[in-house]
Amino acid sequence: MATSQKLEEHFLTCTICTEVFDNPCTLVCYHTFCRKCVVNYTKTKPEAISAKSLLCPFCSKMTKVSSPEKPVEEWADDVKPSFVIQGLLDSFGPGCKDTKYCTCCQREGETTPASVWCSICDDALCDVCERVHRRISSTRHHDTIDLSSEVIIPRKRKVMCNEHKDECIKFLCKDCKKVICQTCCIIYHRKCDSVVTLESELPALKSQLLNEKENIMKKQIQMKVKVDTVKSNGISEKARYAQMESEIKSSGNKAREKITFKENKLLDELREVSEKHIGQLTADIKSGEISVQMYRQQVELIDQTLQSECDMDVYEMYQGCEVGDVEAAGAADLKDDGRIARIMFRQDTDQLSRALDDLQLGEIDIQYEGVLDLKATHGLQDTINIRVAGDGNTAYPFDVTTVVVNGTDTLVVTDYNNKSVKSFYTKTKQPGHSKLSLSSGPCGITKLKHNQVAVTVPDTRQIVTVEANPVLVLLSTITTKKHYHGITSLTQSTLAACVRSPPSVDILDITGHVLRSISPVHSGKTILQDPNFLCTTRTGNILVSDRSSMCVLCLTPEGDVVFTYTPTGDTTLTSPWGITSTSTGAILVADYSKHKVVHLTESGQFVRHFLTADDGVLYPYGVCVDGRGHVYVCNHISGEIKVFSSGNTV
Repeated sequence: MATSQKLEEHFLTCTICTEVFDNPCTLVCYHTFCRKCVVNYTKTKPEAISAKSLLCPFCSKMTKVSSPEKPVEEWADDVKPSFVIQGLLDSFGPGCKDTKYCTCCQREGETTPASVWCSICDDALCDVCERVHRRISSTRHHDTIDLSSEVIIPRKRKVMCNEHKDECIKFLCKDCKKVICQTCCIIYHRKCDSVVTLESELPALKSQLLNEKENIMKKQIQMKVKVDTVKSNGISEKARYAQMESEIKSSGNKAREKITFKENKLLDELREVSEKHIGQLTADIKSGEISVQMYRQQVELIDQTLQSECDMDVYEMYQGCEVGDVEAAGAADLKDDGRIARIMFRQDTDQLSRALDDLQLGEIDIQYEGVLDLKATHGLQDTINIRVAGDGNTAYPFDVTTVVVNGTDTLVVTDYNNKSVKSFYTKTKQPGHSKLSLSSGPCGITKLKHNQVAVTVPDTRQIVTVEANPVLVLLSTITTKKHYHGITSLTQSTLAACVRSPPSVDILDITGHVLRSISPVHSGKTILQDPNFLCTTRTGNILVSDRSSMCVLCLTPEGDVVFTYTPTGDTTLTSPWGITSTSTGAILVADYSKHKVVHLTESGQFVRHFLTADDGVLYPYGVCVDGRGHVYVCNHISGEIKVFSSGNTV
């Protein structure tokens, strides 16, 4: 029970509906889903419908359907599940065979406990049925397993032919690459040269599976190293975030300290002047009270004088009042230069509000991997002149890509005129460059791995692979049969390259061998006329810019046309050259004659003129984006790489 539950949780659960597989199908990428789930997901993707293919929700690989004329709901009917998945479902999934009761008795409507298991008949048997089983000549030599203890039942699942329901799949037609039954051999494969038993091929198949297992284990180890690195980065990033949090709080505390300091300074100033003012007012009160007392005494003296019988007393009092000594003395006491008339506090609320709005404690700097904000306005951030010491000719940048080497962003560009590949980077805050000379002028460039690129050299019919450390090192030289210009990486082992005469897109293996050649035709005419640049979309399709037909073409690796962009009016492409696709599916196309970079949707619809001559784009060739939201454009005539970024992209 525990084993069955673990298998259901880890191997038999659809990642879309999170339920145990219901009528599973395994796509070309070996990812398995419920049929209804993968069909419903495909319905939401117009590019998959256009390509007549099922789209894997996990890795976005396309699985071409055998009957595209059928409704989408029936596309997955012919996609078979993995034998391993189906075997696990049969053995451990819901409704698997119960070994507790005798299979033969169950057919008769009885439930008799089983005692043995016959792995040949795939049946559980009770004691009675086992004795019968031993008496029959065709089954008496079958090996049985005792079920009295906990044992693992090795079940050899019988796979029945879809057409001949009563016959097992026992043969393999190596010519048709199909597993078949005996009747299929007789009816359909009589003329095939290599029809063998499936059992005879098992050693070779197992050997290949062992090799595949080793490769997967290597990938597992590599992925584990990456996961461990990410975990380590997570720990260090948490520490950095804690440090940043501390710095933000420190900035806030400093700001608050300055505000408190200014507040205290204002309070001290107010306290000083208010004490002085109150002191002056207190002195005025005291002086005034003395004057009042003197005036009262003067009044009393006058009253007494008026009541005096002596005329001389009246005269003397009159003379004293006429002089005004008392009034003058009182007035002198209240007279003081530099007196404080009034204290006011002028509070400029608007200025304070503006100051607080402008208060900068710092800013959060975010870097997104592979995300380019195409809605934002992009401005010129940098200009890189690719002419370096030793160049004998004017530099002509043809195509460009970016790689990251040990955390160092490295720009790799092909210089056709100086027959070289060049890299530009900044290390320890110092700009650096590297130059790798070739026998002839290189054109297209594509990234193979995190620090490896492939470059076409059409004049000498070569594709070279180069490693950036960030100094460039030549790894290999592949001789081809055609003059390839544009190039793009499809997988780690396959490339797509375009040739002008005859115009086509070839699918190559890593040795340069042509696996197939694509030259799509519409209304009896070849669509491709002069393909120059290629790139791979996030779904694995191929984008082609064709200068002569003035169009952008989207092809599947099998050669089907997904869409063709041939607009009219202001959105017409007069000379499409460089082309790239972002991680969100958006498409950027360089129009050489119009000095523009055009933004298209993933399905080939015009959005806007993304960059123009006003931004600094002149005669653009190659174009690419990096993982930090930057756009790189080759200004062919000036020999420069223009670097653009949005105002809110860092």
